[in-house]
Amino acid sequence: MFEKILPDWNKFNYNEIYETLLRYGLKVIYAAIILFFGLKIIKWLTKRINNRFDKAQIDLSLKSFLTPLISIALKIALLISIINMLGIETTSFIAILGSLAFAVGLALQGSLGNFAGGVLILILKPYRIGDFIEAQGFSGTVKDIHIFYTVLATPDNKKIVIPNSNLSNSSLINYSTYPTRRLELKISCSYENNILQVKEVLEKLLKSQETILIEPEPIVILGEYSDSSIQFIARGWVKSSDYWDTLNALMLKVKGEFDNNGITIPYQQMDVHLYSSKV
Repeated sequence: MFEKILPDWNKFNYNEIYETLLRYGLKVIYAAIILFFGLKIIKWLTKRINNRFDKAQIDLSLKSFLTPLISIALKIALLISIINMLGIETTSFIAILGSLAFAVGLALQGSLGNFAGGVLILILKPYRIGDFIEAQGFSGTVKDIHIFYTVLATPDNKKIVIPNSNLSNSSLINYSTYPTRRLELKISCSYENNILQVKEVLEKLLKSQETILIEPEPIVILGEYSDSSIQFIARGWVKSSDYWDTLNALMLKVKGEFDNNGITIPYQQMDVHLYSSKV
């Protein structure tokens, strides 16, 4: 019974089996060695390309996009070389890979859209690494522009990841594109105050602030007569990097200057007048 189940070992050609194992085993070993050293070389080469980008002062946005792309392309070329070394038809493998890429592309249309969005961002450059932008309901500093998404860091140091397709197909605000920004303060005073005095105090305050540029000249205009106050608008131009510090400094100084000059800042209130009448 067991003789029928067990194979006849005498019929096996051990020399042929040995030669086959030796031939393909060596190929597998060589392929493993080439894969190991190939990945090391690709890592070293990618690092060298990064250094070249730094010396050539390539834009950081373009560098962070191209470096992983080059690494992926080199790894695919290494994989195809190893498959060819193992004796597998590369033409049929490439055809299979193409069909697989097509199927994956249909399944990952959103990712391909993000990739196309990343390419558009690098070509059109609506923002760069280090810019402060506002988009998709978020605002923050651009930290990285990857193949599929962009990373922002909010002022309170939160990480925001936004797909590139959303950024390339919608409106965004870039606060860092131009070197200067206009700062605007809306300050209210009471109707009892002298409006010429208020205007003069605000003008002196703007001119005394070192970070406010001389040209264009800072101005103060009377903006509105509201229900319970008079609103002034103080405008001055500053370097984009000085915007928030200047705004904070002026907001702190306004109250002190108004107090020193007897100017009152009104608050919401309601006056009720009672009249007595004889029935």
